[in-house]
Amino acid sequence: MYDQLLANLAILVLSGFVGFSVISKVPHTLHTPLMSGTNAIHGVVLIGALVVLGRVEHPTLAEQIILFVAVVFGTLNVVGGFVVTDRMLGMFKGKRPASEPSSRRHSDKVAAGTNGQVR
Repeated sequence: MYDQLLANLAILVLSGFVGFSVISKVPHTLHTPLMSGTNAIHGVVLIGALVVLGRVEHPTLAEQIILFVAVVFGTLNVVGGFVVTDRMLGMFKGKRPASEPSSRRHSDKVAAGTNGQVR
């Protein structure tokens, strides 16, 4: 039993180091979109918590609290991932043109050589 636990802890620590080294090499311009995507993928934890919560026949109070916290944090992370992604995409949209004065409509055409007068 202790051998399996030690192996799992070693994998956890090594994956932490690998993840840190990979993320630290990502340029700053790509960091936020990648993190928002991984936050959205965090929905797997949310679904897993809901499945476990539904399959446990007589959960103790501690199990119910842990599963509830997992559902709440998973939901917050998924929603946060989508909010950050939407905000990032909003930064790349072009600026809207300023509204035109009411005297000039889109259907009106400006005559060439009339110094901006409407025809």
